Amino acid sequence: MPGYTTRELTVCLGGHDYRIRALSDLQQFADPQQHADRIGISSAQWSLFGQVWPAGRVLAEAMCTHDIVGKRILELGCGLCLSSLVLQQRQADITASDHHPLAESFLRHNTAQNQLLAITYRDLRWEVPDATLGRFDLIIGSDILYESGHADLLAAIVLRHALPDAEVLITDPGRGNSAPFTRALAEQGYTVVELRSRFDARDIAPFRGRLLSYRRGDVMAEGFRPDSIERKRSS
Repeated sequence: MPGYTTRELTVCLGGHDYRIRALSDLQQFADPQQHADRIGISSAQWSLFGQVWPAGRVLAEAMCTHDIVGKRILELGCGLCLSSLVLQQRQADITASDHHPLAESFLRHNTAQNQLLAITYRDLRWEVPDATLGRFDLIIGSDILYESGHADLLAAIVLRHALPDAEVLITDPGRGNSAPFTRALAEQGYTVVELRSRFDARDIAPFRGRLLSYRRGDVMAEGFRPDSIERKRSS
């Protein structure tokens, strides 16, 4: 492919092997038409979407067993779409979204090579409301609180697109930006259930990585049972 190179990976999730095209490394960059530059993606950030990150794997593993029956699901900042691929394999009603110029083409390729039906994709810029997107029963994202300003943007997305009894499920590797997001969702009536989880084989308890499940009311999501060492409830 012009301007950047890729590699083919096999990622095992829930006992199922997924073939994934990813960028070769974090040094890959190509923006000949300045598309990424116009939408605010720097050269340092450009390659991040195209990697398999621990937070993405943890979320995808959770989606292997999560309750999806009758639910409309939205993945935010999908990147290589591991969770969306798992959900499509389970025949869920999944919409993947991102704002990287290449996210959709990588999704199409990885969906096809795993012999899955096409996944609905939306180019979703977090700060720009999209009245056509609708509302969802489950909103998921992996490591999407990587900048301090993302908490308010994501809380606004939840306000616009979550159904009254929706769950919001986020994997956070411990960047320190989840507390503002939790406070913002608390203002919308959400309680968080926090599950400490090993994001990497080298992690030592107490783990920094967490799966954060937000529901209105003090209710833990049915089927939310990833392996963990510590469980903490807060509101």
